Amino acid sequence: MKKITSSCISSSFLIILLSSISTVKSSVEQNIDIKRSDFPHGFLFGAATSAYQIEGAFHEDGKSLNNWDVFCRIKGSIANGENGDIADDHYHRYMEDIEIMHSLGLSAYRFSISWSRVLPRGKFGGVNRAGIMFYNKIIDNLILRGIEPFVTIHHNDYPQELGDRHGGWLSPLMQEDFVHFAETCFKNFGDRVRYWTTINEPNLFAEMGYESATFPPARCSPPFGNCANGNSDIEPLIAVHNMLLAHAKAAKFIVVHAYMYTPLTEDEADKEAAKRALAFNVAWILDPLVFGDYPPEMKRHHGSELPTFSSEERSLLRDSIDFIGINHYSTLYAKDCIHSSCICNDSSCIQGSDRPIRGFVYTSGDRDGVTIGEPTAMAQLFVVPRGMEDIVNYVKERYNNKPMFVTENGYSSPVSKNDDYQNDVKRIHFHKSYLAYLARAIRNGADVRGYFIWSLMDSFEWSSGYAPKFGLYHIDPSTLNRIPKLSAGWYGDFLSNSTLVDVKFSNTVSM
Repeated sequence: MKKITSSCISSSFLIILLSSISTVKSSVEQNIDIKRSDFPHGFLFGAATSAYQIEGAFHEDGKSLNNWDVFCRIKGSIANGENGDIADDHYHRYMEDIEIMHSLGLSAYRFSISWSRVLPRGKFGGVNRAGIMFYNKIIDNLILRGIEPFVTIHHNDYPQELGDRHGGWLSPLMQEDFVHFAETCFKNFGDRVRYWTTINEPNLFAEMGYESATFPPARCSPPFGNCANGNSDIEPLIAVHNMLLAHAKAAKFIVVHAYMYTPLTEDEADKEAAKRALAFNVAWILDPLVFGDYPPEMKRHHGSELPTFSSEERSLLRDSIDFIGINHYSTLYAKDCIHSSCICNDSSCIQGSDRPIRGFVYTSGDRDGVTIGEPTAMAQLFVVPRGMEDIVNYVKERYNNKPMFVTENGYSSPVSKNDDYQNDVKRIHFHKSYLAYLARAIRNGADVRGYFIWSLMDSFEWSSGYAPKFGLYHIDPSTLNRIPKLSAGWYGDFLSNSTLVDVKFSNTVSM
């Protein structure tokens, strides 16, 4: 396999879900005054989605079944037995959705390309021209309206055939398939797309698919779960290893899922645990792509379990990103499990807000019965705005202030039968608070160049189904009509530096 080089690619990155380790000492004051003009000239403001979560048309126009199409049909895999067969029907309503983006004043839109829509059989078959035409129309119409396409190549979904043939990301053969997919995308769309993300959140995908079994291929072992197959200690490391090499052979932008972590107590062991949690979550992905090898914290604790890179692979990986993408939502407490006991016999310790993670750290959103921040619809996501500044500063300091984008940040409304999805004042409060801390990090020197709200509209939230609502737009389940929430009006006004939406908050974060 060769590393892709192309004159049409000006920048690309890998997005990891970054969780932050925060001091969580933000005070609560009166209104947050945050304006678009608080950010640098040319700063990109957008919204994000992914193919499987919104497109639907799961078996139309030559698209093959992907890993999620199959996983959703396994009883008990998805809340309420839901799936993405129709989702938000973006495949047929993309023009309406682009008009919505234009009306909001977005300067960028982050979306992903369905691997099984473009290459239904991976490299074992031909290119599906209907799939190419679909994404060409999206890209062309975005550009026509002055919206920068921000394209993710792989966002959790791949043709099921690749899983059946060689086991998906557990096999190095998946690297070859990914490079072929990336080349196909660059060839067909690269003349108009400047910002490429290779792989979204490899750390989270590996954890969910090969540790806790809440994503396909649903492999695990005790204490993380009781699956028919899998090894939760080893397989996540192998999957990430293959994704990192696939990224390095393809392009230069990755996105990481990033929690922030703060010590559960003032004990030195817990302080070290918080640092270790970051290394085993964020640096696990970014250290190889910047420095050419896994973080020393992981080498010290994993030993021979951790795959190794050859000298040629280290050279390939080193400095293989131009930008760092940060998906940040929340902050968790971290407790040391090396010098103290972390026995967990309750299944909620795995699936809920309390859970052991690699790195011999126990994480929780609760301390002495008090949550770290306001709960949301997602068990491990709490509203902790200060974490945004902390995670950006962590990445800034560890990676010499390499350019960053906040590629996802969003709020899921707590599920309630009486929920008024349109009057989502708490979502506005969330984004204003997190943006205020992001602006402060930028003023203090962090090279952050864009911010994307997750999500443009309510969508299929993986194993949680449709219950969590992250969108600026509500999707009526019976008509699929797009209904703007109060937050959509706020975001549009924010982007135009207008004050048409006047929302008063009793609680905000002090700057």
